[in-house]
Amino acid sequence: MNLLIVSTSLNPQSRSAIMARHAYNYLQSSGEDGEFLDLTQLELPPCDGKTCYGHPNTIKVATMVAEADCILLATPIYNFDVNSTAKNFLELTGQGWTDKVVGFICAAGGQGSYMSVMTFANSLMLDYRSVIVPRFVYATGSSFEDDRLVDTKVGERIEELVEIILRFAKSLSSTS
Repeated sequence: MNLLIVSTSLNPQSRSAIMARHAYNYLQSSGEDGEFLDLTQLELPPCDGKTCYGHPNTIKVATMVAEADCILLATPIYNFDVNSTAKNFLELTGQGWTDKVVGFICAAGGQGSYMSVMTFANSLMLDYRSVIVPRFVYATGSSFEDDRLVDTKVGERIEELVEIILRFAKSLSSTS
């Protein structure tokens, strides 16, 4: 299985990016196939519904999404929703999400926004028939010190999420 881990935060001190890197490091140590896409390292055009799809970076990420068996999206939560970069990424890569297993890692300022990823997840389910892993990782600032994840329970939950996504994707691929 090829797991694509996408870090959507553009903040250089991003906590969701720290968690995404933790997931990728765990994936590599487990011997599974995967890629890490850090959107701070790749400028994407805003989706204009027309010329954006011909942009070389759009073509690159659309290919990565299409070729992935499953996707783990790491995003900060702003205003009770995923960030605008995650939304733009979805708009640019659209059909590539069809029938993919998708999981979420979220970083937020407080506990009150833990359900905020559901609008994005609903869109994936309804528009692209994505299978959403019903367990996602949500962490607040208390799980971090400086640029490190210090909450071992959050780290364990990230590792468990990686395993669950791969298990879902393997199970679904054997039935098709």
